[in-house]
Amino acid sequence: MKVEQVLYMNGGVGKTSYANNSLLQRAVISMVKPIVGASIEELCCTLFPECLKVADLGCSSGPNTLLVVSDIIDSIHTTYQKLNRPPPSLQAFLNDLPGNDFNTVFRSFPGFYKKLDEEPEKKLGPCFIAGMPGSFYGRLFPDNSLHFVHSSYALMWISEVPKGLVTKEGVALNMGNIYIAKTSPPTVFKQYLEQFKRDFTVFLRSRAEELVPGGSMVLTTMGSIKSDDPLCIWEFVGLKLNDMVLEGLIEEEKLGTFNMPYYAPTTKEIEEVIEAEGSFILQNLEVFKNDWDSYVKQANSGLDKKTRAAIFATDIRAVGEPILASQFGEAPMDDLFRRFEADVLDHMERENCQFINLVISLTKKR
Repeated sequence: MKVEQVLYMNGGVGKTSYANNSLLQRAVISMVKPIVGASIEELCCTLFPECLKVADLGCSSGPNTLLVVSDIIDSIHTTYQKLNRPPPSLQAFLNDLPGNDFNTVFRSFPGFYKKLDEEPEKKLGPCFIAGMPGSFYGRLFPDNSLHFVHSSYALMWISEVPKGLVTKEGVALNMGNIYIAKTSPPTVFKQYLEQFKRDFTVFLRSRAEELVPGGSMVLTTMGSIKSDDPLCIWEFVGLKLNDMVLEGLIEEEKLGTFNMPYYAPTTKEIEEVIEAEGSFILQNLEVFKNDWDSYVKQANSGLDKKTRAAIFATDIRAVGEPILASQFGEAPMDDLFRRFEADVLDHMERENCQFINLVISLTKKR
């Protein structure tokens, strides 16, 4: 499985599209907005760029994509008002893998520009937005060309499934799971950790070449408190797939050879890679925890448990369906996410499952 070909969210604007089912990601972007604002303010007060060049890595598709750009514009406007200086122009690059639904993103540009024109109080210099398809585990931009890099809920997707999860004899080491789980042997955790370290090192090295000296990044990723027992949402999806194997609805071999290209690191693992790579100063590393469905309750107060579970299941389906369907086929997806919906909140309450959000603020060394 080539991850770059199958790792994308559900496109379009349909019932199970990511565009219509990304409440969690929207809540996280809003939560991190003050941190992004502080980083932009410090950068503008230090570098005074005439054209501020920013990149959003792993932008996906839907209303959240341009929400990030809008937040950055707000931060620039506020900062330059404080400085009593004319604001810079803005060039924003939206990056994701080539399979991302960029068409939906591009169709939203005219409305976005129109809204900017109708808000003279936020007037910047000219604003230019462009797509930049490609993997961020490698170079995307010229040397010293960016001032600010943002990424939200993208870095936990690693570049490939660790190669050592199936032996040379074809024995699946993580049988019955699709990610690190309680029943995974220690070697599975070790392989995932090593893959994460390689990928995050390449990510940092690439951004170090692309950012100007003093340029900054704010990166938000799913994390773990204890990454060899993460209580991860994909562990729960794996349990439902395992039930379907036991009922003869999915082939056991297909489950045995499938693992998610995903890793939720701990703060210690993040810090160790940043220090070892050496190009960045870690300004701040914050941890936010929330119950799996807390964002649903916040956005829709008064919903009963069944309705909350349905919203949550559709949100996870919007993220996971393309890569799961590439392995198990489209046919089992309705059944899989019905099972997910039926049991997920009971599982969450029983296991005290929470999303661990890590927000990493970095500055490139001068």
